[in-house]
Amino acid sequence: MGKLAFVFPGQGSQSVGMGKELAEKFPEARAVFDAADSALGEKLSTLCFEGPEDALKLTANTQPTILASSVAAHAALAARAPKPDFVAGHSLGEYSALCAMGAVDVGSAVKAVRARGTFMQEAVPQGQGAMAAILGLDPGKVREACEASAQGEVVAPANYNSPEQTVIAGSAAAVERAMARCKELGAKRALPLPVSAPFHCALMAPVQPRLREVLAPLSWKAPAAPVVSNVEAAPNAEASRIVGLLVEQVTAPVRWIECVQAMSREGVTRIVEVGPGKVLSGLIKRIDKGIEVFNVEDAASLEKTLAALGT
Repeated sequence: MGKLAFVFPGQGSQSVGMGKELAEKFPEARAVFDAADSALGEKLSTLCFEGPEDALKLTANTQPTILASSVAAHAALAARAPKPDFVAGHSLGEYSALCAMGAVDVGSAVKAVRARGTFMQEAVPQGQGAMAAILGLDPGKVREACEASAQGEVVAPANYNSPEQTVIAGSAAAVERAMARCKELGAKRALPLPVSAPFHCALMAPVQPRLREVLAPLSWKAPAAPVVSNVEAAPNAEASRIVGLLVEQVTAPVRWIECVQAMSREGVTRIVEVGPGKVLSGLIKRIDKGIEVFNVEDAASLEKTLAALGT
């Protein structure tokens, strides 16, 4: 039997109703939402369970709601499943992974990602930045297209999601030029993304000192399982390195392909996506067909995953 990993989704997986059923059926999940509500002094749980959708889409809300829903799903899973050998998260999901592994408490985590979302929103004026998904073009060629299209502005790969999907980010005009160049190089599609800010690129540099101020004073502990970081695509189990990796993550690309490959090299054969949606499950299947993929986002998927894991 190979090793087991849990992975946690990032922004874009949010939907009204996330975590509601798990909170109603499992006291462990409810306790996570209660801790998040208490820390923020507002009903984050109500926003997750009932919306409205417009409020959920605001980055300052999206990040804490996804984290709370993901950590709640993990609480229900952890009470019934074996402990993972590794964990990882996509962008924001790295915070969920750290929180789920006990590296930071839920209250501190939701406050930190709310600040992160707010700082990201404020770093680039609305309309000046953009992101786009490039489909069907080798990641190396996407990088070349960005370099050729920058012309003194910022544009670079932000998420290496799968061999066929790379997300780029930067100044709106430079992203536009890079999309056109990617199509010339043979990309099947280049799709603008409906995001509020250009994440994981140099335009996010103003976020870094502000985020460090928020993260540095928190009581970080060594995670219960090594966390494969977005920045290094390698496992980290040292509490002292967490803040540096999370601060660097703001401007660095999410190396998701390499994160999955790193877990595979470590002997991981089963991965559970924990939290709303199945975006990462789809990406993992495209990166490594030998890995079995499961997910936990509600009672039915939890039951199915526990049966598959043999617990």
